[in-house]
Amino acid sequence: MPSRAKRRRIVASVAATAAAVAGLGAAAAPNHPISDAAGWASGAWLGSGSSGSGTTLATVRAAINASTGTAATLTGAGVGVALIDTGVAPVAGLPASQIVNGPDLSFESQSPDLRYLDTYGHGTHMAGIIVGNDTATGTVGLAPKAKLTSIKVGTANGAVDVSQIVAAVDWVVAHRNDDPANPIRVLNLSYGTGGTPDSWSDPVQFAVEQAWLKGIVVVAAGGNGGTSDITLTDPASDPAVIAVGAATTKGTTIATDDDFASFSTIGGNNRRPDFIAPGESILSLADPGSNVDLSYPSAKVGTTLVRGSGSSQAAAVTSAAVALLLQARPTLTPDQVKTVLKTSVTSTSGLASSRAVGELNLGAALASQNTWASGWNRSSGTGALEGARGPSHVVRDNVTLSGENTVWGPISTPAWAPKSAAQTAWSGGTWLGYRVAGDNWTGTSWASKTWAAASWSGRPWNGASSWTDPDWSGHYWSGHYWSGHYWSGHYWSSDDWSTAYWN
Repeated sequence: MPSRAKRRRIVASVAATAAAVAGLGAAAAPNHPISDAAGWASGAWLGSGSSGSGTTLATVRAAINASTGTAATLTGAGVGVALIDTGVAPVAGLPASQIVNGPDLSFESQSPDLRYLDTYGHGTHMAGIIVGNDTATGTVGLAPKAKLTSIKVGTANGAVDVSQIVAAVDWVVAHRNDDPANPIRVLNLSYGTGGTPDSWSDPVQFAVEQAWLKGIVVVAAGGNGGTSDITLTDPASDPAVIAVGAATTKGTTIATDDDFASFSTIGGNNRRPDFIAPGESILSLADPGSNVDLSYPSAKVGTTLVRGSGSSQAAAVTSAAVALLLQARPTLTPDQVKTVLKTSVTSTSGLASSRAVGELNLGAALASQNTWASGWNRSSGTGALEGARGPSHVVRDNVTLSGENTVWGPISTPAWAPKSAAQTAWSGGTWLGYRVAGDNWTGTSWASKTWAAASWSGRPWNGASSWTDPDWSGHYWSGHYWSGHYWSGHYWSSDDWSTAYWN
């Protein structure tokens, strides 16, 4: 945990970042507007969610039948949960003993003042749902003793490329047993890609399937396209993983009156959410000075909490529940976990009921003996990376990262796939031969190093042997922030981290 002075400086830095990104305050940069800013402002992060003070985590626990019986005694102890997201902030409600940082693969990793930290506010909210312990309000995460490994990929404006996600999943698989007392058994993916690639060759689906085959239960947000959207986001569309839709609890702890939230993607005949979980107006940890914190002040409840809605929150609820299930029944395989959960759901109402989609019921799952495992068609991983991106691209100097290129350089997915399967894509801090991070752990964080230069379409980032863009140097907070070049919009997905709104 950083010192108090360091944390004050971090918060000030994060505030400057978010202000610039959101176009707020003097730090905004009129000469470098965010690409697709109008879409960001009018899209998935705004809406009119539930009124009132929000849905507490205690209410969520009751709604998924985890507040009585054996379920109430479980804490997630001994189970590791990986969170690939926008990082986590060192807020008081996140116990330092329950958090470690994997490599920071985001564009912000090149700034020592931003490395590992959540400048967006999304990852901290997810982490709070899983392992939070906010003594100021008594808000406790659903699996408060699980060990959470944060792998940061997203920046303050959500900019991230699909290649960073693939590399992050590969890293989780390769390092799942680094902490023998808390092996990573759960992977939370609260987002979806912008593309709808062929499932039989999609590299993103291949990556998450490798995690699944190595014993990691992958939980993915289904998306926030609304109840007319019948296409789950990638990788929730993968037949192997647990795909989760967002439920509205209608202000009660009785699950039988729950239904799809109005913003939740409902899926189609080929792939529906495996079940729904509470995802509307969920009260979890705020991240002071982050993009969300500055952009949605009305979503704050007190000084430490914020209301957030989306299949992101539903996925985090499910990941925590899986950690509790695995604490009680550690020999379950990912396929068995999925079967147990799917066959133990509570009956729902409305559209969810008509589509035969139930709600997560942990108490019933703990007692279920339905551990048969069904097969699923696997991806070869040899498809185009560009297919997974769809319309979502990062841009620098008006050059778009596209085609078969990662953030760090070219990729051949047919060459990558067998390495991913063999857990050899990573070697120390290099991924596919590209220097991405340091080579080992330093305390509770994976060491970071400056990236080697790469190029998009033959144009180098800056012509240097390392990242030296002045916007990412340690002194850029001094009044002329965003004065040069910066990474900008189209975000990781059209669902903006699969969160519908901060209400």
